[in-house]
Amino acid sequence: MTTGCVILAGGAGKRMKSEKPKVLCEVLKKPMLGWVLDAAEEFGFDKIGVVTGYKNNLTEEYISANYQNISTYYQDEQKGTGDAASRAAELIKSVDTVCVLNGDAPFIDAETLRNALSLHEKSGADVTVISADIATPFGYGRIIRDNGGKFSAIREQKDCSPKEAKITEVNSGAYFFNSKALLEALPRLSNKNAGGEFYLTDCVEIIGNAEAYRCDNAQAVLGANSRRDLFALNEGIRNKILFKLMDEGVSFITLDGIIIGKDVKIGADTLILPNTIITGKTVIGRGCEIGANSRIEDCVIGDNVTLDNVKAVSSTIEDNVKIGPFSQLRPGCTIRKGVKIGDFVEIKNSDIGENTAVAHLTYLGDSDVGRGVNFGCGCVTANYDGVNKHRTEIGSHAFIGCNTNLIAPVKIGENAATGAGSTITKNVPENALAVERTDVKIYENWHGNFERKKK
Repeated sequence: MTTGCVILAGGAGKRMKSEKPKVLCEVLKKPMLGWVLDAAEEFGFDKIGVVTGYKNNLTEEYISANYQNISTYYQDEQKGTGDAASRAAELIKSVDTVCVLNGDAPFIDAETLRNALSLHEKSGADVTVISADIATPFGYGRIIRDNGGKFSAIREQKDCSPKEAKITEVNSGAYFFNSKALLEALPRLSNKNAGGEFYLTDCVEIIGNAEAYRCDNAQAVLGANSRRDLFALNEGIRNKILFKLMDEGVSFITLDGIIIGKDVKIGADTLILPNTIITGKTVIGRGCEIGANSRIEDCVIGDNVTLDNVKAVSSTIEDNVKIGPFSQLRPGCTIRKGVKIGDFVEIKNSDIGENTAVAHLTYLGDSDVGRGVNFGCGCVTANYDGVNKHRTEIGSHAFIGCNTNLIAPVKIGENAATGAGSTITKNVPENALAVERTDVKIYENWHGNFERKKK
């Protein structure tokens, strides 16, 4: 049996008051659509497609930049979920069973999808709806069951009777369909309802042979139509992730200002301090102290690392490293074991060798630094000549004196040193000292300083 997934992502989300499609609004720094695509990929569908609409170019740019082998289909006019699904008829025809998901319901998960598909197959149903019970069902389609508890229909909020409005079991917006049955039902949809739209939910009554998988994950049904809804999603999943990390041995003194993405992995005995944001596919080892006021994105961090007021992006930090406060690692950095990086240091696209010390007020760009190197205060590797970037190479155990400018491309040999205040434009051999200074000229009784003092 072949399976496909169609994700509906064409809505403008007018209540969001955003210039971008609703599905690109973020939960924990990741677009809602990204959460759904991740779940679909983890499930392992044979084919995945996304139906775009409002500002489709933005949605398609996000997909192409972050995912592979995802087809897109365009809904030029947003006329409801049924009309949106029909735009992906090509994908639906090509598989035996198709799953339809909403791009603004980010917390659907692969396990729930697998359980729902299992029920779908065992029951022989032509359509299986994923549902859950929530405390405040207003705005969600209600699951209608007959007196025997058999699922029979989905009623949208606008069309609910007073009795139906009290039902707490709601539609998640996720379905498994027999593809042939769905293709036959879509042309029969009517927009004669309170919303004037073609509802995918009406396919349940048209097809008839239906089941509802009532999942335990109430968050799977939650979506966002407004900024308030989006805030609630962020806060709910934020706490869920933080509590899960606590259960895995991660420590927090307080949860104030802490945001940790769903794909982040953190080892036991690591302490996360306030106002720290960790996102992307970051992996952090054991016994670390991260924060306060740090931002980490797509980094791999070893054990026993201390980051104090650090911003690090797309970099690797090995064991027993100390960085900060107020330092930045831009993309492409590798910081080897035992390195110490002090305050107001910026490093970009560089490899810093073991046990090197970069004390403070230093910029290292496009540099390859050996082990045991010492940088004094205020050093710079000048990597850009106005047209091209060049690399600087510094051998192990070199000593770079305060306020040294290394003008790339340049090489400093092992055990070499530079005198404070030097601008180095030539290679320095091993065991050599390079000093570049002009003669000191002293002008006594300098009237410029005297006039400034009078003012």
